[in-house]
Amino acid sequence: MELSNRNDIKNFLEKQGFVFKKKLGQNFLIDGTVAPRMADFSADENTGVIEIGPGAGVLTRELSSRAKKVVAIEIDENLRDILSKTLEGCRNTEVVFGDILKTNLHTLISDKLSDCERITVCANLPYYITSPVIMKLLRENLPIESITVMVQKEAADRICAEVGSRNAGAVTAAINYFAEAKPLFFVPKESFLPAPKVNSEVINLKIRQNPPITVADKDFFFKTVNACFHLRRKTAVNSISSALNTDKEKIVAIFKKIGIPETARGETFNMETLAKLSDELLPLI
Repeated sequence: MELSNRNDIKNFLEKQGFVFKKKLGQNFLIDGTVAPRMADFSADENTGVIEIGPGAGVLTRELSSRAKKVVAIEIDENLRDILSKTLEGCRNTEVVFGDILKTNLHTLISDKLSDCERITVCANLPYYITSPVIMKLLRENLPIESITVMVQKEAADRICAEVGSRNAGAVTAAINYFAEAKPLFFVPKESFLPAPKVNSEVINLKIRQNPPITVADKDFFFKTVNACFHLRRKTAVNSISSALNTDKEKIVAIFKKIGIPETARGETFNMETLAKLSDELLPLI
């Protein structure tokens, strides 16, 4: 069976009685040209790779052929028998069944990948959990070098946008604090089974050794970032006032102090401006 052949994998899954679950965002990667490129960015013989959502195992097999070890985390228990067949012979690969958002990744890395020189993450992420998964990976201070993920094209554009540009959002700034994001390559919707309604893009997040800014309180910085985009169509003053339940005039005074126009919107703020704003707002909260 050729895992990247649409008819072969479709027939195989049907024979196994597998039914795609829309609530889990299951769109399995079946494009034989995409998985090798993703694996090349993520793995070599010294690398331990965490894969999230292996699906039918197309990307998993490519990672297994390059990496020292692969640990794939899969939420759907109905894929247990399927993956045991599609990953047959992948001796350096283990599938752990569980919810990535509830998985203790520090323990997983310590128990299963401690003998690897470096750790990376590679995944075809379900669209509905893209931001929560990426932020979990970044905020938990894991010993990983990079994250290579396939996400919805619109999400990729936002994540990789320059902070302070029109495409930027709260997630852009939050990710930029932890990593350097860049787009790698476009993936058409026909590369999946079943095909989603939108196209995708593979992006890479290179984990920073140090954040690009210094802030008085990291958690409050992220709270400030979210507040700036809370009411995206409103001015940042109104958005922050609403999100933080703070007197508008006090926010206007802070804007004047650090040289931000009162009519500015959050999408125009770069990382330095967001950091200054966060430090000035902190005493008010």
